[in-house]
Amino acid sequence: MSLAPVRRYRAPRGALSEFVELLWLFDGYVQPHAEERLLPMATTELVIDLRSAAAASDAATVAGPASEHWVLETSAAASVIGVHFRAGGAFPFFDFPASELHNVRVPLEALWGPPARVLVEQVLAAPTPEAKFDVLERVLLATARTLSHHRAVTFALRELSVLPPRCGVADVTEQIGMSQRRFRECFRSEVGMAPKLFARVQRFQAVIETVHTLTEVSWADVAIDCGYFDQAHFIHDFRAFSGFTPSAYLALKSEHRNHVPLPA
Repeated sequence: MSLAPVRRYRAPRGALSEFVELLWLFDGYVQPHAEERLLPMATTELVIDLRSAAAASDAATVAGPASEHWVLETSAAASVIGVHFRAGGAFPFFDFPASELHNVRVPLEALWGPPARVLVEQVLAAPTPEAKFDVLERVLLATARTLSHHRAVTFALRELSVLPPRCGVADVTEQIGMSQRRFRECFRSEVGMAPKLFARVQRFQAVIETVHTLTEVSWADVAIDCGYFDQAHFIHDFRAFSGFTPSAYLALKSEHRNHVPLPA
């Protein structure tokens, strides 16, 4: 008799909440499709395979902020736990610029060295989902170099995530009082991509969030509401980021809005 799939979530507490949006665990999930397309997000994900040996070098992986879509294999049952960082939220936990993780998926061991295996061992040994979440929170807090953004990045993250946009990157730079070059370097170092690209990805994600629960959509209205110049500009960006036309996404979307099942 097979056990029912388990799904658990935790919003982190205290200082971590500014940088980590969610801790999550999926156990025993089998998808009806063999592959799915993961859409671009300006966030970082740390994922641990709960069915891997503790000593496996790829038991824990990091997927950095993405402006490109990529394909996930989903044919096998999944048993995984992860950390969903906020946009710009992963940089305190690595000792290099977040831009080095842009469109990159890499074993955590390549970034942390031996402490990555220790984390995996502790997570696997924890007896319950809540205990596993406790391990993740404890290790992240111990690893953090800082738990604050540069003030310019804090301001820019807020302003560039508002839709429709109240101001552009040039306006944000002017209000911050930094040179464009210095601001761009600072933003890329903490967030992982240039400010203009970040704003585009956030606008694309706003579209996905808007239409995810809908069956019929006025794409012209969505384009205007999310700050696109016109529908042609919107369609170009949507296809560039997702690889789908808007109508194809609507027909294929799943309960997880950034995971799109691919036809066999």
